Order: sequence, then C-alpha cells, then structure tokens
Amino acid sequence: MENERNNLENAKHGSFIKRSRFYQHYKYKTALYNLVKRDFIVKYRRSILGIFWSVLNPLLMMIVISAVFSYFFRFEIENYPVYYITGYILFTMYAASTSGSINSIIGAAGLIKKMYIPKYLFPIEKCLFEFINTSVSIFALIAVILWFQITPHISWLLIPVPFIFVLIFSIGLSFILASLNVYFRDIGHLYSVFIKLFIYATPVFYPVSILTPKMMAIMKLNPLYHFIDYFRVIILNGQIPSLEAHLICAGFAFGTFLLGALIFKLLERKFILYI
Repeated sequence: MENERNNLENAKHGSFIKRSRFYQHYKYKTALYNLVKRDFIVKYRRSILGIFWSVLNPLLMMIVISAVFSYFFRFEIENYPVYYITGYILFTMYAASTSGSINSIIGAAGLIKKMYIPKYLFPIEKCLFEFINTSVSIFALIAVILWFQITPHISWLLIPVPFIFVLIFSIGLSFILASLNVYFRDIGHLYSVFIKLFIYATPVFYPVSILTPKMMAIMKLNPLYHFIDYFRVIILNGQIPSLEAHLICAGFAFGTFLLGALIFKLLERKFILYI
C-alpha cells in the first residue's frame, strides 16, 4: 500500500512537471540547437576560413576605420583601434541578430504549417546564432589588446555581461520586428535603412565628447550607447561599471525583452493566416 501511494505521488509529480510552463518550453531545446547548427552549416558551407571570418572581419574593419578616423580623433581617444573594435563587435552582433530575425517567421512558414513548433524559437535562434558567432570575435579583441600592450584588469571578468545584455535586448527587439514583418513585409526594407543610419547615431567610431549637451541627452536614449560604454569601461578604463550603469543596461535589455515577448504573444495568433 505504501509503495502504491509513493508511485501515485511520483506519477502526479512527474505529470505536474510535464504540465509546467517551463517544461513545455525546455523540451524544445533540441529543436533550438538544431536550428542554430543548421545556420552555422549554411553560413560557412564551402568556406575555406569558416568561422575564422568572425575574427578576421572585425580586424580588417578596425584597420580600415582606424586608418581613416584615428587621424581626426588621435588627441581625444587613446588606443583608438581598441576603442573602435569594442563598439564594432557589439553593434555588429545587435545589427546581425535583429536583421536576421526579421524574416525568421516567414522563412520558417513551411515548417510551421507542417508541424507544431513554438514560433518564438525562430527569432531566438537567429539571435543565439549571432551571439555565438560574434563571441568568437573576442579573439580579435584579444589580438588587438595584446598588440597595444594594454594591462589586464580584474574588470575583464565582466566581459560576457555586455554580450548578454545585447543578446537579451536583441531577442526582445527581434520579437517585435519578426511579428510585425509577418503583417507588413516592408519592415525588413525599412529596417535595413535604419541600421545604416543607426550606426552613425551610436558612438562606434567617434567619441561622445564631440557631442553637444543636447545631443548627449538624446544619445543617452540609445540602448547601444550604454551597452558599448559598459564594455569600454571594462576594457579601456579597467574599471567595474557603476551600479547605475548596470541598472540602465539591465533596464533596456529586460524591458525590451518583456515588451517584445508581450507583442509577439499578442500577434502570433494570426501568423498562420499571413505566412
């Protein structure tokens, strides 16, 4: 009798776990893994250098941009190549994640119509792919740091933090963009123009010291400014960012994520009618 009662309780417990919301999402981890793996195979198919391009690309861009802009900012920015590459890596991760996610739902229309799979996996997968792909760029940053003989600091242990902030922020924004693009296919075209302009509204290759107080006030509304500044404080200043910096970055990241998740949940009900 005791054994039967224990078995019944275990069965109920197991049933509760399987009905839990966390389990319902967690069981799709293999599908998410396979989607990310597929993107890596597609991106680097028949490429001789493969993922090494994630290291080479920021280095080549750093050389070109540094040759052009270091002359103008040589008195204002010490170790300009390091200043540039820290901004470039994070901005590229954000831009590639969100741009790739816009058509993620439409591109998976065939799969969505054939079987049930949570639609939110597709924008998340694009962001995770770029997060992993961009993380390799850290080796490019290390190479530049070694070249300029920058002294290591304990603050460097926080290097993953700005990447995680950008990942969470990008997922939230991708939820919004991907869901809106299902209904309005012009979103992708408009966003590609926006990204080209947005890099100039973000201090990737210029110092914020050249901005007027009014322009600086507007700049502080840019989430990428805070993520990149957090990264540069860690690397260039060798300091642990302030509590305020942590709260601002977390606010932008998690606030956008929650807003994006809410909008996605409201709009996904009619996806099947438009894809």
